[in-house]
Amino acid sequence: MHPGVVCSFQRAVLVAALALAGCDTLATAGPPDDEALAGPIPGLSGPQLARHFAGDAEFGRVFSAGEGLGPIFVAASCESCHAGDGKGHPAFNLQRFGRMTASGFDPMRSAGGPQVQNRAVLRYIAESVPGGATGRAVFTPPAVTGLGYFEAVDDQTLLNLEDPNDQDGDGISGRVQLVDATDVVTEITRIEDVLDGNTAPRIPVDGRHIGRFGKKASAISLLHQTVSAYREDMGITSDILPDDPVNRQVGGLAADDVPDPEVPSSSVQSVVFYLRTLKLPPRRNQADPQVMEGEQLFRDLGCANCHRSSLTTGPSSLAPLDRVSFHPYTDLLLHDMGPELDDGYTEGRATTSEWRTAPLWGLGLAAQSQGGRVFLLHDGRAETFDQAIEAHGGEGAASRSRYRALADGLREKLFAFLRSL
Repeated sequence: MHPGVVCSFQRAVLVAALALAGCDTLATAGPPDDEALAGPIPGLSGPQLARHFAGDAEFGRVFSAGEGLGPIFVAASCESCHAGDGKGHPAFNLQRFGRMTASGFDPMRSAGGPQVQNRAVLRYIAESVPGGATGRAVFTPPAVTGLGYFEAVDDQTLLNLEDPNDQDGDGISGRVQLVDATDVVTEITRIEDVLDGNTAPRIPVDGRHIGRFGKKASAISLLHQTVSAYREDMGITSDILPDDPVNRQVGGLAADDVPDPEVPSSSVQSVVFYLRTLKLPPRRNQADPQVMEGEQLFRDLGCANCHRSSLTTGPSSLAPLDRVSFHPYTDLLLHDMGPELDDGYTEGRATTSEWRTAPLWGLGLAAQSQGGRVFLLHDGRAETFDQAIEAHGGEGAASRSRYRALADGLREKLFAFLRSL
């Protein structure tokens, strides 16, 4: 039996058993709570837990070509890129490309852009970056824990955090990403208005929606992120994105013989609910004196100006997400990181050197899902905290300068704090 089939069968059995017997009955020894990223948020009801684990099964489902995988793709399952719900290994990095023109950035959709699907099913041809691209970015898959909290932060909170003209003079000028109201985005907002989700109203800005997910914050919600990942990462169609990706570099060609959509909306919504109800990444060693001193250094260096320690959710129909404070170490805004992190590629209204502030929570557990090593920054180029900090230019340059002036002993305290996240 295919290992993916075994995994899916085992997950299905677990879901059924949980619904009948409750979680405690099937509890087995695992890593301590402060070392595990996976798991549901506390406070879910029995039916909500059953739905969470149904989504977990879909998240781990390994697709075959006969089930609609491809014909071009990056990975055969969500879990391939997000092992244990943590940061992905560079083996599953995403490549995106485009070109800068006189009228702005062109994602080169006629050449298969903006994402490269670097794998293909049998008797098909994978994509490569085409000629003419002036920008190319590599994205390491992020951890998915705690994403429901980001979705539950209301638009007004993010707008209040903006300071695009640096009016307070601190050198930081974060701004929200704005996503065009395309047919797909409009359909997503319609579905979310009907289905259970956040109850805080969206606040359109110049007819566009605020983005918060992805390296450039180009997805407005977990549903938007999920259907895009199904299609762009696995070549799996859904009601919202019903067309197979094809390699335009070798002609249109027939896609596959699997009826579209290849996953029903119920499967998509199960994955969305699973992501929405994943627990917060755990902290460790918070009372350790070195960790406490390191956190104060983090603030003194100015790192917390972008990597905000706390955010608060707005009204949510999910009680555990309703108006609660959490500690992600991000402001979810776009910031200019200077030439050091300028790939010549962009999305939405972000410039090529602007990136959404990366959440730091879960950082100390990243090696668990990355093969025993850490790969930091948007593309995994940094393998130490020092390398990651040294790449911070633009709005991060002042903090980097202060960091460079630290004695080695103080740097180690800063790193101890980062490892505690």
